[in-house]
Amino acid sequence: MPGARVVSGERLVPRTMEEEDVPFVQRESVAPEIRYPLGNAVRSRGDFEVSPEGADRFVVCLDESDATPSDPAEETVTRIAAVSVEDARYKRPGLGYWLAADSHGEGYGTAAALAVDYTFREHPTPAVGAQAFASNDASRGLLESLGFEQEGRRRQFMFVDGAYEDMVLYGLRRETWADER
Repeated sequence: MPGARVVSGERLVPRTMEEEDVPFVQRESVAPEIRYPLGNAVRSRGDFEVSPEGADRFVVCLDESDATPSDPAEETVTRIAAVSVEDARYKRPGLGYWLAADSHGEGYGTAAALAVDYTFREHPTPAVGAQAFASNDASRGLLESLGFEQEGRRRQFMFVDGAYEDMVLYGLRRETWADER
């Protein structure tokens, strides 16, 4: 079951990623609807690290009203997404996120906003970075709606699903985030 609540939103609750969450993360992240837009390689459950050095990883859940803050019963939470903050301890943090395929179009992209809040609250960084493939309009739209600004582009960055994809680089300054909130 997911771990303790990290922060709470109106509907979404990021919880610490635990070993029990690996099947969800592995299963969803290798689904073509997720893997191709992210450029993920196919990985087995054994390839996943719950807490790699320098990363904060969370499973985003829809909690029932009786879900406890620290140790919820499995039937009181529904996993819908994963978010991560990479490299926050030694350089500019990078935001990562994806939604389970059956959660697309439900307005759950705001889970990324909870991860940005967490990052600025927990780490003394002046900015957060993120990236999305040029063809991933949904992800780019989410970043821009959160106040991220385009900072660059890596041409033909990765070979994904039979073609090279450009990677668009984004950044969000702490002051911009605070002003918009």
